[in-house]
Amino acid sequence: MADREPEALKMKREIGLIGGVALVSGTMIGSGIFMSPQFLLAYAGSPGASLVIWALSGVVSMFAALSYTEIGTIISESGGDFIYILRIYGSCPAFFAAITFIMVVKPFSIAAMAISIAEYAIAPFYPGCYPPQLLVKCAATVAILVVAIVNILNVRLAIRIQVVFLVAKVVTLTFIAIGGIVELIQSSTVIVENLKVENAFKGTQYSLGTLGMAFYQGLWSYAGWYNLNYVTEELKRPEVNLPRAVVIAISLVTGLYLLVNVSYLTVMTPKELMSSSAVAVTWGGWGGSCMAAALSAFGSLNGTFFSGGRVCFVAAREGHMPDILAMAHVHRLTPSPALIFTTIISLVVLILGTSISSFFSFTAWFFYAITLSGLIYLKIKKPELPRPFTGGVIIYIPFIHYKLCPGLLTKLTVFLQLFLEVAPAEKNL
Repeated sequence: MADREPEALKMKREIGLIGGVALVSGTMIGSGIFMSPQFLLAYAGSPGASLVIWALSGVVSMFAALSYTEIGTIISESGGDFIYILRIYGSCPAFFAAITFIMVVKPFSIAAMAISIAEYAIAPFYPGCYPPQLLVKCAATVAILVVAIVNILNVRLAIRIQVVFLVAKVVTLTFIAIGGIVELIQSSTVIVENLKVENAFKGTQYSLGTLGMAFYQGLWSYAGWYNLNYVTEELKRPEVNLPRAVVIAISLVTGLYLLVNVSYLTVMTPKELMSSSAVAVTWGGWGGSCMAAALSAFGSLNGTFFSGGRVCFVAAREGHMPDILAMAHVHRLTPSPALIFTTIISLVVLILGTSISSFFSFTAWFFYAITLSGLIYLKIKKPELPRPFTGGVIIYIPFIHYKLCPGLLTKLTVFLQLFLEVAPAEKNL
């Protein structure tokens, strides 16, 4: 076994449809639904506009995920954005994508989620004041280490935990939604009036700046729709289960988010909701809501860590990181070195602080745009490639425009290639 090359060890296909749904929706449903509603409503200005933005954020996430699904069935390798950029645009931009995701995006995301878990878990013991930062960081460290150990030990165990936490989160959000429906039936006239169409859009903010910030809050709460693309090689029948898991997961999350926000608005007036520091706490009480949010964030942390380790593993396998990170445990078949490396970087980020979390969100969307442009390139330049799934909805509008104006996207693609000074890679295409 010592003489066997790292390429001889391959990940087992352990993830089925249920595991895929859990990995996507379980990562999406984190602390965002407990923290973002009041900020989104404040930017939107009215209950009606906030619900529209929640729905549109879900639609945008669905379109983007379907586009990723199409490219994931064309390039059926793990690694997400890194491997897609590598296969389409070559090594130079792929290297920057690898460094960004491995050293910035994933570690900062993991650290931020761990902080959320710690703050919610400790909050009931410090009513009326903020808990000590040292205690919060120690609890966050424990959360990261627990998730790391689970993922290093067994892929199947990590997926089972993801499924269990997804079920717990769905039950919790369903309870909140049902509570809102009951309250709506029995509610006062004031709350009912707030939800009527003629009153729901009063006070809506129409400036691009405020609406942009509202969409930012909504899309942040939907983050995680891309997670299954990072583990395509471990997914059973990816050409079938990848699109199914994405559609089921995002539809489930969008429906729950809308119902939960309606529930919030039945219990609180818009003014009360916007002034709340933690809307779930105001809705359901301090202790129980804090623990529900902590458990929800823990499931999201597990999913993010699961996918983050695979980016490091695939980047090392392709020669963009040290070779040792491309190795896997010979018995457990988990990418242990990559997971340990991800753990170390995340702990360093946690110790130093997560004050630039907005930066990693922006950089991530930059690479998402590059990946989607690669799908446009494949549709134009390589239409003969086998496509088990052709539902890349978000790129259909510019693709139709290409049919009407054939020279436009060709010029844009040539400009992108010249700007990056690379040629499309032919491997696996």
